[in-house]
Amino acid sequence: MTEHVLFSVSENGVATITLNRPKALNSLSYDMLQPIGQKLKEWEHDERIALIVLKGAGTKGFCAGGDIKTLYEARSNEVALQHAERFFEEEYEIDTYIYQYTKPIIACLDGIVMGGGVGLTNGAKYRIVTERTKWAMPEMNIGFFPDVGAAYFLNKAPGYTGRFVALTASILKASDVLFINAADYFMTSDSLPEFLTELESVNWHKEVDVHTNLKEVIRTFATAPNLESELTPSLEVINSHFAYDTIEEIIHSLEKDESSFALKTKETLLSKSPISLKVTLKQFIDGQDKSVEECFATDLILAKNFMRHEDFFEGVRSVVVDKDQNPNYKYKQLSDVSEEDVNRFFNLLNA
Repeated sequence: MTEHVLFSVSENGVATITLNRPKALNSLSYDMLQPIGQKLKEWEHDERIALIVLKGAGTKGFCAGGDIKTLYEARSNEVALQHAERFFEEEYEIDTYIYQYTKPIIACLDGIVMGGGVGLTNGAKYRIVTERTKWAMPEMNIGFFPDVGAAYFLNKAPGYTGRFVALTASILKASDVLFINAADYFMTSDSLPEFLTELESVNWHKEVDVHTNLKEVIRTFATAPNLESELTPSLEVINSHFAYDTIEEIIHSLEKDESSFALKTKETLLSKSPISLKVTLKQFIDGQDKSVEECFATDLILAKNFMRHEDFFEGVRSVVVDKDQNPNYKYKQLSDVSEEDVNRFFNLLNA
C-alpha cells in the first residue's frame, strides 16, 4: 500500500518521504518498506536530488515502530512467519543503507519515535528532535530485544546509559536523545515546518558543498532544548550498576542501593522477560566492537529466533492485544535461564 508512504520532490531537489499512517502512529509495514528502499536507491543516483527529508504525517509522531499486530499473526501461521522474517530482512537492509547513504538525510524526530522509527532515522546525518519527542526502544516490554542496530548506536552513548535505556525500555525526551547521541539538533515543533519550507527555497546546486549549506540553514532554526536532561545527573549511578556483565550482578548492585532510582530500576528490569534481558545484555556486550553491518546481521538472527519463541507472542498479547499487562513468560526468573539458552539465540533458528 504505497499510499501509506508518500514521496515528493521539490523543484530545487529536496526529496521527501512521509510515513502516512497517522491513525496507526505511522507504524511500519512490509508494504511501506519496499517502496522506501526503492526510492532511496533511485534518488541516490539522481543528480537532481540534493538531500532527503524523512518525516511522519500528523502531529503525534514520526513512527511508533513496526506493525506489531501483523507480526503477532505469525504465532500459529507459517506463511505469516515467513512474511515477518521478510519484514525484518527488508527493514534492517534499509536501516543499514541509510547509514551508508551518500546524500544528506534529514530525519524529523517530532513526537513519538520508537523501535522501527528509531531504526529508520538513526543512520541519518541530520536528526532533529523537538519538545514533543518521545523516543524509545520499547522492545523489552514485549518479550523481544532492542533491534534495528541498537547494539551499535546505544553502545556509543555516554558510559552505560545505552545499556540502561535498552534494558529498561525508557522513554526519552529531546534533551536525553541528544545526550545519548541519538539526535543532533533541537528545534521547536513550531519552527520545524518553517525549516522544511526553507529547505525548498535554497539553491542546493550552487558550488557550495551541500552539507556546508545545510548546516547554515539548520543553525538558523536550531536552539538549545528547553527541557533538562534526566540522564545526565544519573550518569554516575547508571555506570555503577550497569557496568556488570550479567543481569544478576546488575540486579544485586541495584538491591544494595537504597535510592528510589535503584528501586524503580530494579522493579522495571524484573518486569521484563528473563530471556530477553539476558539475550539483550549479551547482544550489547558482543556489539561493543562490531560494525553497524555486523550488528544488523546479529539482529536478524536474533529476530528470527525470537519469532520462534513464545515470550515474544506472550509479550505482544499482554501489551498490545489483550492489554492486561500481565505476561506469563516461559522463564519465571533469571535463574531459570541457562547460558546455553541464551547462546542458542545467537545461532540461526536454534532458540
